[in-house]
Amino acid sequence: MVMQAVLEISAADDFALWPVGEHESYGYLVLNGELTPAEVGTAVMQIANGNDFEPEVEHGPCPTDPLGTFLHGLLTMPDLFAAGGFRVTDTTTATVFVEPGCCNGLETWRDWLDVLDGTGGSGFGHDPSSEAERVGDIVRLTLDAHGTDGSPVIELSVEQVRRLVAGAQQDLQDFLRLAGTWAEQHLPAHAAAVTAALARALDLVPAP
Repeated sequence: MVMQAVLEISAADDFALWPVGEHESYGYLVLNGELTPAEVGTAVMQIANGNDFEPEVEHGPCPTDPLGTFLHGLLTMPDLFAAGGFRVTDTTTATVFVEPGCCNGLETWRDWLDVLDGTGGSGFGHDPSSEAERVGDIVRLTLDAHGTDGSPVIELSVEQVRRLVAGAQQDLQDFLRLAGTWAEQHLPAHAAAVTAALARALDLVPAP
């Protein structure tokens, strides 16, 4: 069983502010510390693009240069979104038991800790509507709790899920460290701000 931190990817047609990789739209990029520079560029582009909203006036005027304009939302918005989540797959059968759905974001990954440390459950978006529910000493994972009967379901011990979550959290932390190095090379004037923004988007503490 494996739990991966995945980021939803949309089209990057004609993007030229920094090198990015080629990925199918609405697929997922697994975030960890082993990504290539182009894959890191893709992830940073996707997170910045997902927060490309007009900030409030108090956050300052939008820069006029293309790079500053593209990064403005990421660097100034107080609440950031990173479409995706933690995906759970049985590596033996390739069966998916949790697939982040629409409107789920990596910034809410700590919902898994609420499940582990409580007695309730949490949902991870819709289409599919994956859910995790703690029942006693087990956690029940359902791929599509609101879909038709026959959705894949598995029950794992709380401790096993805790280890999976810790591993996915470490993957996110490793990605953030890698992204910080990438930003120093590709966005030197904005490296510290971009790294801090990515940490907020992933609900992580920046590496010292």
